[in-house]
Amino acid sequence: MARTTFQGPVRSLGGFYTQGPNTVVNAANGTNTLTLDVANYAGRTLRTNDATLIITLPAIVATADPVSSGPGADPNTLNNIGATYRIFIETTASAVAIKTDGTDKFVGSLMMVDTDSSGAAYGYAPAASNDVINLNGTTTGGIAGSWVEVTAVAANKYFVSGIVLGSGSVATPFADA
Repeated sequence: MARTTFQGPVRSLGGFYTQGPNTVVNAANGTNTLTLDVANYAGRTLRTNDATLIITLPAIVATADPVSSGPGADPNTLNNIGATYRIFIETTASAVAIKTDGTDKFVGSLMMVDTDSSGAAYGYAPAASNDVINLNGTTTGGIAGSWVEVTAVAANKYFVSGIVLGSGSVATPFADA
């Protein structure tokens, strides 16, 4: 089925589900950098098996939705509030970074499970200036099985959640560029 746009709420009494090969996208592209966009990556799971990948989130566009194509919202709007990106670490990271354009910042938190100390769990929240999540495969997480989800929730704000697996003396994965 082609891309379809609905206006107004969509309701299902039986639920929605996503399946099939196009719902999971291989994030490794051989260049160690990947810039995400809404059309190709939002709402899908990115599976990375690249231990040294820099993933750049799209800039958040929170401008008003123009009514340029008829009644209601424009289906071609650039506004990307609500776009969600899920990143699954399939191969342990050595230098994986998930970053914004520098203007957009992270809010929310990540849970870190220390895999070498009886599964102790720690929560980390970003500072107001944090725009990068660094996963090193040990102290800042990124052991295979980790996942991070980010959603554009407002102008300059990506909400982050997830569970990252770490080892050693674990520390926050959040940083400034």
